[in-house]
Amino acid sequence: MNIQIFGVKKCFDTKKAERYFKERKIKYQFIDLNEKALSKRELQSVRASVDINELINIKAKEYKSLNVEQIRNNNVKEEILLNNPKLYKTPIVRNGKQATVGYVPEVWKAWE
Repeated sequence: MNIQIFGVKKCFDTKKAERYFKERKIKYQFIDLNEKALSKRELQSVRASVDINELINIKAKEYKSLNVEQIRNNNVKEEILLNNPKLYKTPIVRNGKQATVGYVPEVWKAWE
């Protein structure tokens, strides 16, 4: 198991995800989206498991300022996400080719 948690330190669900893996003594790598965004390949890997719209935080300030709700083209949404990491809904948890968005312990349990 090769767990990566993409999130922000102040996010409650990200903290819960970290606690979930710590309590089960499962090693994980935490990537702070405020410091390092997902690469294009990482985003494409996550998109193989998750719809692009699930990755977008509609409560983020950037959602309104970038007018994301009006965009229908998924490739354009992908470019916007790559350039605006604060727009991601967190946590994004990756295990190899599998990924989840948000706090989803029922899926993570199947990974153990």
